[in-house]
Parts: sequence; structure tokens; C-alpha cells
Amino acid sequence: MSEETISQSVPPVRDWPAVDLPGSDFDPVLTELMREGPVTRISLPNGEGWAWLVTRHDDVRLVTNDPRFGREAVMDRQVTRLAPHFIPARGAVGFLDPPDHTRLRRSVAAAFTARGVERVRERSRGMLDELVDAMLKAGPPADLTEAVLSPFPIAVICELMGVPATDRHAMHTWTQLILSSSHGAEVSERAKNDMNTYFSDLIGLRSDSTGEDVTSLLGAAVGRDEITLAEAVGLAVLLQIGGEAVTNNSGQMFHLLLSRPELAERLRSEPEIRPRAIDELLRWIPHRNAVGLSRIALEDVDVKGVRIRAGDAVYVSYLAANRDPEVFPDPDTVDFERSPNPHVSFGFGPHYCPGGMLARLESELLVDAVLDRVPGLKLSVAPEDVPFKKGALIRGPEALPVTW
Repeated sequence: MSEETISQSVPPVRDWPAVDLPGSDFDPVLTELMREGPVTRISLPNGEGWAWLVTRHDDVRLVTNDPRFGREAVMDRQVTRLAPHFIPARGAVGFLDPPDHTRLRRSVAAAFTARGVERVRERSRGMLDELVDAMLKAGPPADLTEAVLSPFPIAVICELMGVPATDRHAMHTWTQLILSSSHGAEVSERAKNDMNTYFSDLIGLRSDSTGEDVTSLLGAAVGRDEITLAEAVGLAVLLQIGGEAVTNNSGQMFHLLLSRPELAERLRSEPEIRPRAIDELLRWIPHRNAVGLSRIALEDVDVKGVRIRAGDAVYVSYLAANRDPEVFPDPDTVDFERSPNPHVSFGFGPHYCPGGMLARLESELLVDAVLDRVPGLKLSVAPEDVPFKKGALIRGPEALPVTW
């Protein structure tokens, strides 16, 4: 392709205001951007300039798995972005490229393998049963988010991380402040510093540990000089925060199932389809606002006839990739029979979410416990009256009012 052909195909820059959307509505701006082409240009509410946006499934997988696109170079740039505050810690795993990224991820890999996740299954099921018991004992109506969907993922990620139960509340509070864009940079940064200090102390105590929880694995890796304490703390914070994303995902999941009772009834009557159905719900649910972290092109790369220059910022949309009609026929339909289902809800490539297997486990346990133990569960308000979070980077209900 000639230089002239490529230069003529540069799309205009589109403003993406990323407003708060009701329920699980798919972002109309993202829908337009997907129609406009496989590679478009966007400007988000914060940061500077514009960035490329890649939306097709195969291109998203290319960009996220190609070493010509790096994260580390984002550190010194004010790339256009959704979050008002952007003060990444140098050396944080989200901003590392291989081989440093590989080295750091390896230190906790054991906790997130099938065996590592299975290690917490029975304890997680027991904690979930206690929460459902308490909700049933208190009687209807209830807020499913407050009673089950919020405390359960906190308990599970704290169990996996090795955070004592007495510190769960503090972890939850810090996470909410870090993940919200509505409190301002100073409040979020203070919460992040507090969590950093907490994990620095906890990991520092575990340098000789043989435990299987994440902070023990990190402490042992620091003790062996495989990673630095700062790297260990950065990774611990990221994993702890990521663990609470299940609250929002499961909130959207149950909002959808209770808004469309025929879906919930099918899962009740055909429990054998639940793992496949959960994968489809994970594909369909728009779990975030706009886009997450960008990458920087480290050399000129052509994507679908568009020349992305070295130094250009590039975003991928996993939400768009999950609605690519070339990969997912009738993509806007929730289809529990969908197979294969190569969704990218947990990302792709080196930065694939390490907690993906854990999130699936939690979703399966939640669907089993809530649908089976509360057969008459239904929303106590109209689906459109369920309040959703405002100013949040990760979408989900503020509360889920239910009765039975």
C-alpha cells in the first residue's frame, strides 16, 4: 500500500464524552465508532491530544499481543484518557513490557493457576453461604449488592491475597476511592498511598514465607531478590483492586438475569449450561466505561490499511471486540448456546487478567447460590429504576433492590 493511500485513510478525531450510561446499555458512541471503521481516532475527557482506537476482534488481539505496541512508554505521556487522575507508579505491572512484565507476573502465577484458584473454592463457597443465610434470615426486601455481591468478592480476593478478615473493610474503602473518578485526584491518590503502605508492611513480614497466598508468594520472591518490594507492592495493589471488579460484573449479571426472568429460569432449570452461559454473560456485559490503559506504538505499524506512527497512542476496546459480528453472529443477543465463544473480557496477550479464572469461579458460585437458594428472587423496583454508579471507571449497580 502506498504512502498516499495510507495518508488518505486517516479518520477524523471523534470526541468520546463517556457519559454515565443506564443499566447495561451499550455505549452509543462506541457503536458509531465501530461502524466508522476498524481503526478510528478518539479524544477522551482528560489528558492531551488524540489516540487511535482499534475495535475489531482480530485487530484487538494483534495490538495487545504485538511487542511493537508497548505500555512502558505511556509513563511519560499525558495520553488522552477517561480518568481525571493518572499518576501511575513506575514499575507497576500494568506499565511494564516483557521481559520485566513476565518476571513480575511469574512471581504470583501459582496463586492464579487452576490449582491455586481451587485452593479457595470451598472456603469461598462457605463464605457465600453465610452471606446468603444472613440475607434470608433478615428477610425481604434486600439490597443484593450490599448483602452478597459486594462482600463476597472482597472476602475471596482477601483470602487469595492473604489479607486478614479484619482488614477487609479498609481494603474495600480504599478500592472504591481509587476506582472512582468523582472524588478527585487527591482523594484517590491518598487511598492508593494508604493501600501501598499496607501491602508494603504485609509483604515485608513474609520474606521467608512458604504460604500459597499472593502476599506470601510476593514476600518470598522479594526475599529471593527476584523482584523488588516496590514491584511486589504495585502488583499486590493491582490484584486487590481487580478482585473487586467482580462486584460490578456480577451486579450487571444479576441485573440482566432479573430484568429478563426467562434467562434466570433457564439457568435454574438447566444447571449444566451455567459455565457456558456465564461465559456468554461475560462477553455481553459492558463492564467498563470507554477504554482502559493505552499502548504506544514503538515503530510504524499498519493496521487495516491505517498507518500508526511510532509514538502514537493506541487504545483497544474489548467491549467492541466482544460484539464483532465476524466472530460473534448476532452479537447483541444473549445466546447461552454460543460456542465457540472466544471473548476477550479478561483481555489478551501478556496483560491478560491474571484473575480471569478466579472471576469465573466466583461468578459460577454466585449463580449457583443465589438462583438455587432464593428461587423466588426478583427485582423489587423496575429494571430501569435500579441505580447505577456515577462517575465510575468500571460500570455496575450502586444497589440491586430485590425481594422474594
